[in-house]
Amino acid sequence: MSGVHIVGAGIHPFGRTPERTGLQQGAYAVRQALAAAGLDWRDMQFAYGGSDAAGKADTMVSELGLTGIQFINVANGCATGGSAMFGAYATIKSGEFDLGIAVGFDKHPRGAFDPKPAEWGLPEWYGDTGLMLTTQFFAMKIQRYMAMYGITNGTLAAVAEKAFDNGALADHAWRREPVDAATILAAPMVSDPLTKFMFCSPAEGAVALIFASERKARELALPSVKLRAATVRSRPPGSFEVFSPALDVERGPSPTVIASRAAYEMAGVGPEDIDVAQLQDTESGAEIMHMAENGFCRDGEQEAWIADGATRIAGKLPVNTDGGCLACGEPIGASGLRQVYENYMQLTGRAGARQVPGGPRLAYSHVYGAPGVSAIAIVER
Repeated sequence: MSGVHIVGAGIHPFGRTPERTGLQQGAYAVRQALAAAGLDWRDMQFAYGGSDAAGKADTMVSELGLTGIQFINVANGCATGGSAMFGAYATIKSGEFDLGIAVGFDKHPRGAFDPKPAEWGLPEWYGDTGLMLTTQFFAMKIQRYMAMYGITNGTLAAVAEKAFDNGALADHAWRREPVDAATILAAPMVSDPLTKFMFCSPAEGAVALIFASERKARELALPSVKLRAATVRSRPPGSFEVFSPALDVERGPSPTVIASRAAYEMAGVGPEDIDVAQLQDTESGAEIMHMAENGFCRDGEQEAWIADGATRIAGKLPVNTDGGCLACGEPIGASGLRQVYENYMQLTGRAGARQVPGGPRLAYSHVYGAPGVSAIAIVER
């Protein structure tokens, strides 16, 4: 089996781009990645691509070139980008190909996501109660967590404040103006305790990453990072995830917990070794809960961590250094790859004003999607 490296990355700015379709944004990101690496589309031996609402990824060959490439479409909820990356990782690792690309893109209309119960294997009554509107599910989940572990509203606001501070430093972010904690707390309530600044918004954007085998990476001699681990896991018994119709009495671990443990084992490292992390932050509470589910702290310790600035860019574990979903928005097909893009930029020392100091060596990304899917990647400089 071959080692797997990321040797190039491209991004289409997140936010709103009326003049381009989602597919065109995906093709833009691919061209950006190829240009950054000095490669041509004809060099790519395979591709994985995904979108939730902006079309079939493989149709972008009409724009990029009809080379006969093996192009596989991926759809896996909010973990679509992470799953596309896993496909590329596994393909290189198997030795089947030496050079390929993963691309994720999307273009969602304004307003909340509008999933239908039948599409997720749920009865209509679940939708009638309002729980298909994920803002309500996430609010209830963090309410319970706050009561169990002493998380305060001020900590929810601090997470969002950090996101907007970091987003102001990232060229590709959508929300690029700082918003202070007092304004966040005083903003209109969407679902108690989460105000409008504590939620990410459906958005647009695209990311492409170029993957190479160990041999090919040496030959290209480009700035690169090595994928130490890539895992995808679905929900086990007793977990409580988006679109779960009930909470079991006998609780089990979340898909994030089991995906995270598998990734650490694969990489041969622990959470204490990670220098920078990108965690799913659909809303402020998600980042808080995912800090513990990914093993970085115990439940309830987030209060002290965040109050001490531990997750800020200069803290002991910088989290969501480009502003995460809160500042970038969430184009479903692109979000997971955006996280890995950000880690690639951080480890190759090209993150500009948001660069984590001290030369980070190991970076971690975690994306989470309905109905309980988590994808983890650990990369090393």
